[in-house]
Amino acid sequence: MLREPKFGRAGDFSSPVFIAVLLVMILGAPELRGQSEKTSPAGSVPFAVGEVLDYRLSWSVFSNAAAVQLAVVEKRDLFGIPAWHFRASAHTQVPLRSVAEIDDQFDSYAEIATLESRQYESYLNELGEKQNTVLQLAAARQAARGRASVVLVKPHTRDPLAALYMLRAVDWQRTAEIRGPVYDGEDLYEMRARLELPNDTLRVAGQNVTATKIAVVLFRGGYESRTRCWIWLSQDAARVPLVILAQVPYGSVRAELVSRR
Repeated sequence: MLREPKFGRAGDFSSPVFIAVLLVMILGAPELRGQSEKTSPAGSVPFAVGEVLDYRLSWSVFSNAAAVQLAVVEKRDLFGIPAWHFRASAHTQVPLRSVAEIDDQFDSYAEIATLESRQYESYLNELGEKQNTVLQLAAARQAARGRASVVLVKPHTRDPLAALYMLRAVDWQRTAEIRGPVYDGEDLYEMRARLELPNDTLRVAGQNVTATKIAVVLFRGGYESRTRCWIWLSQDAARVPLVILAQVPYGSVRAELVSRR
């Protein structure tokens, strides 16, 4: 089965809760402007198999709206291509869970050499409705393998998870801006991420920390989305996302790191 991504007027994702879940997998992608992608080879990425990051997501009056986890599950062979397997899961928490029971999981398979997406899976359980989707991303027409649908995308396209990990691999001390295509499972966007503050102070887990602040803007069909995102990366070798903040049509959403292992 062949699917075509949509290129309509920029708006927002169809489900507000779905957006909140994806905020911790910030939409980023990246053909590096002024840099070759070879500056971030597989051997120098700031993450490794077994890394697990836990976040607390706050929204509106809910200081603990959802628990979100990001994990580097494994390196594996995907149809003959060495690939990273990334995973994100999200679960709404009490009291929000009493009115919006959400248990979602997303799996990304990205080439080890380039972090370009090859397969993106979503397993949604939202408000009692379940939906599973497996998509293979390809820049040229190809036959589907297994139970997946094939989606035609631009070269160098990444899904939200692969994009986030690529964003971590960027040397922001030497890079001012990156641009590139990202596919979220429904629509194809152009992401523009730029260095906003090389040294910004913010409060995380009751402590003041210094981090690198990145601003992210999305475009679709030539129009700028109303969603605004900022991500603060730790200044150690791991470049861990400490805080992700998004301004969306229904309010402000903040994801804060609570543990790393």
